[in-house]
Amino acid sequence: MADEELIEALDSNREVELTVTGRTSGREITIPVWFVREGDTLYLLPVYGPDSDWYKNVLKTPTIRLSVGGTQISAHVNPITDPTEVAQIVDKFRAKYGADDVAAYYPKHDVAVEVLLT
Repeated sequence: MADEELIEALDSNREVELTVTGRTSGREITIPVWFVREGDTLYLLPVYGPDSDWYKNVLKTPTIRLSVGGTQISAHVNPITDPTEVAQIVDKFRAKYGADDVAAYYPKHDVAVEVLLT
C-alpha cells in the first residue's frame, strides 16, 4: 500500500513534479505533469504522445521521481501502448480535468504511462 502522506498529497493536488533522466544528457529533468490516481496506481499522459521528451526519456531510463505536496517517491514506470488501455486512461483524464482541457492540452492519445505507488 502506498504511503498515506503521499496519497493525501496526490488527492489534494492537480499536478506532480516528474523528474526523469535525460536520455542523451544523463541529467535530471523536472517538469510538472497532470496525473490520475486509481488506488495505488498513477497514470501519466504525455502531452505529445510518443514524441514527448519525458516519454522518450522514460523509455530509456524507466526510473522516475515524483514530488507532490512535500512528499517524494522514486518509482519504475510501465509504458502503455495498447490503444484500448490508452483510451481508458484518456477517459480518466477527461473525468478529472474536463474534456475541453484534455482536448486542448493533449493533442495525441497514443501512449500513456503507469506508475505503481507500492
